Amino acid sequence: MALPKDEKPERISEAEHAVMEVLWERSPLTATEVCDVVCEQRDWSLATVKTLLSRLVAKQAAATTPDGRRFLYSPAIERTAYTGAESRRLVDRLFGGRAAPLFAQLAEAEALSEDDLAEMEALLKELRK
Repeated sequence: MALPKDEKPERISEAEHAVMEVLWERSPLTATEVCDVVCEQRDWSLATVKTLLSRLVAKQAAATTPDGRRFLYSPAIERTAYTGAESRRLVDRLFGGRAAPLFAQLAEAEALSEDDLAEMEALLKELRK
């Protein structure tokens, strides 16, 4: 499920990400079971979920296993691999590859709580060891 170090997972849409979150939480699942989790809250139909699952399979983000006349879906990439690649893309695209301006932007926008700051300080201390 992990990607080679130099390979980045293909970008997935916000809607596809919602489906991936369900698969990362519990899988394998049928399309109907995925729909049971996301359809009502997002006002989607089963057909929409099946389309999103097909796209995720085509992007190699999800995998299928035959189960009688239906398929079971599982994530083909780890959440950490995907979020790591997306975080890197964000920093590269918006901040020239430097993370410090991202944190400065968040601080200026008052988007960081005291808990966030404490957590980042602890992480920095750990990274410096």
